[in-house]
Amino acid sequence: MNRAESCRLVALLAAFVVATSGGCRSTTDSLGSRADVGIGSGTGGSTPPPRLRPITGPSSYPNAYHDVLGKTETEIANKIATIFAQLFHGDPNNQAIYVPVGTDQGYIEDVLHNDIRTEGIGYAMLITVELDKREEFDRLWNYAKTKLLYTNGPSRGYYQSSCDSGPNPCSDPFGMQQFVMSLIFAHDRWGSTASGANADAGGVGQNYEADALALLRSLRHTEEDNGSLALGVTNVFDSTTKLVFDMPNVASSGLARPSIEMPGYYDLWAQATGDSFWTSAASSARTYWKTVAHPTTGLFPIRTKLNGSTQPGGDRFLSEAYRAQINLVIDHIWTGGDDWQVTESNRMLQFFASKGMNTYGGGYSLDGTTTFEPSHDLALVAANGISALIATSANQMAFVNDSWNLVLPTGNIRYYPGIVHMLGVLALSGQLRVY
Repeated sequence: MNRAESCRLVALLAAFVVATSGGCRSTTDSLGSRADVGIGSGTGGSTPPPRLRPITGPSSYPNAYHDVLGKTETEIANKIATIFAQLFHGDPNNQAIYVPVGTDQGYIEDVLHNDIRTEGIGYAMLITVELDKREEFDRLWNYAKTKLLYTNGPSRGYYQSSCDSGPNPCSDPFGMQQFVMSLIFAHDRWGSTASGANADAGGVGQNYEADALALLRSLRHTEEDNGSLALGVTNVFDSTTKLVFDMPNVASSGLARPSIEMPGYYDLWAQATGDSFWTSAASSARTYWKTVAHPTTGLFPIRTKLNGSTQPGGDRFLSEAYRAQINLVIDHIWTGGDDWQVTESNRMLQFFASKGMNTYGGGYSLDGTTTFEPSHDLALVAANGISALIATSANQMAFVNDSWNLVLPTGNIRYYPGIVHMLGVLALSGQLRVY
């Protein structure tokens, strides 16, 4: 162990004493930003601020609703419009999960838990930029910056999100990464402005470029910028493995989650910044997925140790892990991913088909022998539809058809299956695209 590693270990041990040992175990998330710091810079100075480079996606996108089910473009457009209208502008008491606030803000509510998760805001930002819904996008981002951003202390630059495990907020990396990707797309689609010029329909100007760059900075340099390691707060990305920590705190610095690795995003970030770290992170994430996915069922655990080995309590497939399926498909359709991802999707769908198309449960042991959640989770139906987009197995059509026929739930369970289904409909219609 060299001196630098020894110093970091001492800091980690000291931080562990003062850090809170509890962590979030939920589908929540959060992120960091510093508007005054650019990628690779120290704390500002005379160095010109960095700029985002144009990014390039694939030349075409699969459209399973049309190519597999034979749906017309009109039918598909109507479905997208109907789902968006219900989730964003439907009955606020029974349908909508989007909540406008004042004249220029809005958030996504997890109605079941009566809280606000950066996961939901991040997913909604991705959906709204894909659909060219700039007013809703800007309201969401204004809310995140105004209400959720830590402006001081060791977590300065991160965003607070609700947690399932207790009353205290947490800083989960998932939403942070959604924020970054959505902001880069917004910059490329709508342009950035530092003032009210060229504002959206709500009269708000946004410098998406500066915000994306600041958030990217925080992902890797919060310890450096805030001196936060000794106080228990870490970077989001591990500098050695290039994987995302379970949570950006010392107590979780040996843990990882398949659901928060997003190699399809990282390859685009490498294009946008010219930073090879993100290319390495993409490669590490893909290798990690292959290590932790069960070789027979394909099921992903919700949590592992950083090296991919089993973490007690995390070695099961539950709703948290549905997002790993989605991330895998996004990687494949945006960057080409690798052939294993097709095999993995086939393996998972075969497992669920073996449990009955209308009766498979929402949670299992990784080998599939124990059922932890027997209910037929609509969020998993939506996620399996997304997996079917790149599958080549004989049951592909059945899973795509189930996605098409999925009826949005109302009432207090509408948040998670609703937003996953909205994302799935975009993916399965070839409209989840790189901008």
